[in-house]
Amino acid sequence: MATLAEAAAELERRQNRILERIAELELHLLPDRFSAVVSVSSHDEGSSSTVSRLSDILRANGVDDFVFKRAPSDYYDRPFEARREILGAASIHHLCKSIVLVNTQAHASVTDCSDRNNSKYYLVVVQYTARFNAEAVKNFLYSLNNGKIPKKKFNLRLVPEDQSAKLSGYEHNAVTCVGMKTDIPVILDEAIVKLNPDFFWLGGGEVELKLGIRTSQFINFIKPFIVSCSST
Repeated sequence: MATLAEAAAELERRQNRILERIAELELHLLPDRFSAVVSVSSHDEGSSSTVSRLSDILRANGVDDFVFKRAPSDYYDRPFEARREILGAASIHHLCKSIVLVNTQAHASVTDCSDRNNSKYYLVVVQYTARFNAEAVKNFLYSLNNGKIPKKKFNLRLVPEDQSAKLSGYEHNAVTCVGMKTDIPVILDEAIVKLNPDFFWLGGGEVELKLGIRTSQFINFIKPFIVSCSST
C-alpha cells in the first residue's frame, strides 16, 4: 500500500502533466505571430532560469517573435512528424539543429573565432531533414577570403561533443546560437531562409528545451552568413 508521501508525490506528478498538456493546447491555439510566448512548465526552475536568460538576450537585441517549448524526455526517440506536432512547427522541415565545426586545416595562427571570415570554428544551422554539405561551406569560405587563403586550408569537421559544449556552453542536442559562451560565427543554411512560414525551431539551451524564432529577426540579431550548404 502506498504511503501518504508517495500518494502526494504521484498526485503532484499528475498535476504537472495536466499543466504541461494545458500549455501545449494553449500554444496550438495561438495565432501565427507568437510574440515572445514562453511555454515552459513553471515548476521546472532550471528551465525557467535558462528561458529567462535567453529571453533577456533576445529582447535586448530586438527579437520579440519567439517561443520556448519544453519537449518530453523521449523527444529524440520520436519520428520527425511527432516532433513537429509536439512543437507545433509548420512542417518537419522547420525543425533545425546547430552543429559546431572546426577547420582542421586552418593555419597554425588561426586558433579562435576573432576573424569571422577565417575562424577556427563555425556553428552551422541546418534542417534535420537535409543533408549537410561541408564542401559547400569550404567553397564559401574560400570565396569569402577572395581566394587569398588556399582552398586546402579549409576542412570543416564536427568537433567532439565535449569540445562543442566547452565552446558553446551547451551540451549535445541543446546547442543554440543565443548566449553562447564563445562568439562563434554562425552559418545559416539558405534553405531555412526560404521556409514558409518564416519561423523555425532549434535548440533552446537545454536538451528538452526548444526555441522557435522568426527567421528575419534571427538574421537581424545573429547576422549569420547565409549559405546554400545542404541537399534534400
